[in-house]
Amino acid sequence: MASNYRLLTLDLDDTLWPCQPTVDRAEAEFHAWLDQQVPRLAAAHDLASLRRHRRELYHARPDIAHDMTALRQVSLEMLLGEFDYSPTLAAEAVALFCTHRNRVEPYTEVPEVLGLLGYDHRLVSVTNGNAEVALTPLKDCFHHSLTAAGVGAAKPDPAIFKAAMRWAGASPAETLHVGDDPIRDIQAARQCGLDAVWVNRHGQSWPDDLEPPMAEVSDLHGLRAWLEGTSQGGKTNAL
Repeated sequence: MASNYRLLTLDLDDTLWPCQPTVDRAEAEFHAWLDQQVPRLAAAHDLASLRRHRRELYHARPDIAHDMTALRQVSLEMLLGEFDYSPTLAAEAVALFCTHRNRVEPYTEVPEVLGLLGYDHRLVSVTNGNAEVALTPLKDCFHHSLTAAGVGAAKPDPAIFKAAMRWAGASPAETLHVGDDPIRDIQAARQCGLDAVWVNRHGQSWPDDLEPPMAEVSDLHGLRAWLEGTSQGGKTNAL
């Protein structure tokens, strides 16, 4: 199957795997470590309190706001210091979180369809999150992977799309972005001159204040069928 696109950029969280269950498990392991190693801090800060602290840091430190791992580490270093623990302990706790963050469970069709798409397209993952594709079950499915932390800016900033196109030597007209977020994925890609397909796995409504996506699919089988349609000269709106 050949389509009109040379490069496919694909979001990860909630596009190729459900994000929240994995993050919840990683957060539970993270807090269990805190409870064992730094009990005074753990007693004072539950998961919700730790998230609030990171959110405040996000607004206070725009220089690291695009890097979720750095935010977690700096936040924890600050809290460790407040409770008279060594800030150096943060590295071990964050490494534990990241190990569990990478234990994602891709949606059922994803590995097979990515394998098929990879024959005719360059596949590049683009994510604001801190999962490392090379450490996930999809490690062999991509030709290249980019993160907001690595490029220095988070979607909807165009940096990650431009980096993907530079790597692949592809123009905007040769690039298709695939993602689940109307603003960070679809609108952001369109503002870079890319076509974009919305992966809507849960039947959500498209925001009224945004131009509708060029295509909507419920999974990657739908994406592949849509690409087959474009290769034959037609474009469907939804599958």
